[in-house]
Amino acid sequence: MNALGGTETGPAVFAGTVFLLFGGALLLWTASCVRRRTPVAQGVPPTASAVLASVFGAAFLFLGLWCFARI
Repeated sequence: MNALGGTETGPAVFAGTVFLLFGGALLLWTASCVRRRTPVAQGVPPTASAVLASVFGAAFLFLGLWCFARI
């Protein structure tokens, strides 16, 4: 049985896609910055900014997967 009705699947697919794309891009960008030893965020300690960006990237990926699981 579907968790969402027919009219809610469109927004769930859109939100899930946006969350997955943004979370994946954030994780790739953070990994690229860490690998090249460039700052992830200006004015913030490198370790703290890399960890925070990674946590948010993983959270957005989780939200995207959760949106698709609700369909």
